[in-house]
Amino acid sequence: MSGMTLSDLRAIAVVADTGSFRGAAKELQIAVSSLSHQVANVEKRVGIRLFNRTTRSVSLTEAGEALLQRVRPALNEIDAALEAVDHLRATPTGVLRLNTSEGGAERVLPLVLDFLASYPEMKIDLVTEGRLVDIVAEGFDAGLRLQEVVPKDMICVPLGQTESFILVASPVYLEGKTLPSSPGDLLNHECIRARLPSGSLVDWELERNGEAISVNVKGRLIAGSTELSVQAARQHAGIAYVSLRSVQEDIASGRLIQLLPEWTPPYPGIALFYPSRRLPSAGLRAFIDHAQAWRKSPR
Repeated sequence: MSGMTLSDLRAIAVVADTGSFRGAAKELQIAVSSLSHQVANVEKRVGIRLFNRTTRSVSLTEAGEALLQRVRPALNEIDAALEAVDHLRATPTGVLRLNTSEGGAERVLPLVLDFLASYPEMKIDLVTEGRLVDIVAEGFDAGLRLQEVVPKDMICVPLGQTESFILVASPVYLEGKTLPSSPGDLLNHECIRARLPSGSLVDWELERNGEAISVNVKGRLIAGSTELSVQAARQHAGIAYVSLRSVQEDIASGRLIQLLPEWTPPYPGIALFYPSRRLPSAGLRAFIDHAQAWRKSPR
């Protein structure tokens, strides 16, 4: 195994962790062709295949598993040593790439701005998109999403903000109609459906005292977003199922009325998450610590 380098061993570990040459290349910041050539050279030197490759996936062979089982502790020790040195920096520097949704970005922007004010040498690239992405394969340091959709293999840091999706309608729409007293009564009303960025419709999920139900409501209008559902409700088109924070002022002013509040309890909100298989950089560690402190501070 003469000529094996730390770079070679790290490449094997990252390919194994991501299950993809493309994802590993993004994480290692090298070309896919270079990474593939590097791994092939390692296999040539050891005289045995370390990966099973198909058009859809990459997985370790028995020999690859055995090799990584022995060398991974050493790689972790090296990473820990380098991280310890990095933590000696008085001020973290660099760019943090964070992935979130548009709604999530609005919620965490105060945290991001507060972090940037505290760490003037840090930069944040806050990327928003509707789909939930593989943050490792896509080259992100961390993600910010609703806690319920955070992948199970990620370390999750709740930010302490609760969310609620509620039912609302305008007084004009409700005039002369019987107000719903149970979820089943929604079937007798004009309901405004909303479409997610993925293309699927938002499920009307209601819950009371541990009883959860999903109501397949009817309605003539399907809006392209929950924001459009709010606008349609304001214009008396029917009952909408929307975020509480998007209609708080409407409810306070009486422009919209909340319905079945006992069936729409709050649930855990946005959480920060990052890979459990690697140590966070000094910049990400600072952001994690800042988020935890920010969660406990009065606002």
